[in-house]
Amino acid sequence: MQVTAAVARAPHEPLTIEDLALDDLRANEVLVRMVASGVCHTDAIVRDQVYPTPLPAVLGHEGAGIVEQVGDGVTGVRPGDHVLLAAAYCGQCKRCRSGQMAYCENLFAADFGGRRPDGTTAFSRDGQVISSHFFGQSSFAGYSNVVQESVIRIDPDIPLEVVAPLGCGIQTGAGTVLNELKPSLNSTLVVIGAGAVGCGALMAAGVAGCSQVIAVDIHPSRLELAREIGATATINTREAELSEEVMRLTGGVGADYVIDTTARPELLRQGADSLGLRGTLALVGAAAPGTEVSFEIGLSLVKGWTFKTVIQGSSVPQVFIPQLIDLWHAGRFPLDKLVRSYPLKDINQGFEDSASGRVIKPVVVH
Repeated sequence: MQVTAAVARAPHEPLTIEDLALDDLRANEVLVRMVASGVCHTDAIVRDQVYPTPLPAVLGHEGAGIVEQVGDGVTGVRPGDHVLLAAAYCGQCKRCRSGQMAYCENLFAADFGGRRPDGTTAFSRDGQVISSHFFGQSSFAGYSNVVQESVIRIDPDIPLEVVAPLGCGIQTGAGTVLNELKPSLNSTLVVIGAGAVGCGALMAAGVAGCSQVIAVDIHPSRLELAREIGATATINTREAELSEEVMRLTGGVGADYVIDTTARPELLRQGADSLGLRGTLALVGAAAPGTEVSFEIGLSLVKGWTFKTVIQGSSVPQVFIPQLIDLWHAGRFPLDKLVRSYPLKDINQGFEDSASGRVIKPVVVH
């Protein structure tokens, strides 16, 4: 069938709106008519080839839509179901079978390879191969063949354009708090970077019962929004040094938890310096392979602190995403405050607005 999609053809270049051929559905796939798709920072860094998904490619990995058809091997959904899409995983490796899908041993092939395991792609144009199955879904298309592992069925009364971003960024931030760190009541949590991932963490910190939630960014508008969704204090690193300000806000005790969404080495270092005794620093931001950071290990030895990396919020998407939707329904997870919609033809404006800080979460509406 013919579909309209946004295609990444060259690093640092705008996506182009094109008509593509979509191939036949495979046994383990679901044909989804996309209704909405979040624009994520990961889409931008893959477009720019920080991670080498082969270009040209149809990106997009926070899709939401309606099932049109299912493959012979699919049993979890049927035509007409409303679905939200998350990252793909193989479902067969040791990590997947132990419920740690976020750390799938075949993650790069499943999410960034741009091909099915047999080497085929779902999209083409005039005989040219176009990479598909980005995060199992390639949701910047009107229709896409999605692997069943990426599909989460949701109630039909839930607005797809609101919940689409739960598929990656917001889930990652929230899951880092609720699934991985599991902060104790009345603890202090710092979030570096108040974009979509950071806002997910800020909202989850309130759910978890943290008493002091500190948002860090360079955009005053983002820091203002951070206070609306749960931050008790904010730090603008253009005006203050991060670790010094955290120590001031905590009375010299330091933070119990610091989440970094930026992957900037200098901020990671300052995040580590902001920790109190037995604190934990969690990195969720994506950096170019080979990026390094230095930590002070003399005086900090006696702090007994921990550094860890977290992918996809350590989530089982089919379990965690419905929980986040329930929290949204209950008014405890106001993700709709983050969203601005764009038609597919304006997708590049969404990328620009996200990069500049004007918008937390652009959502392309098909």
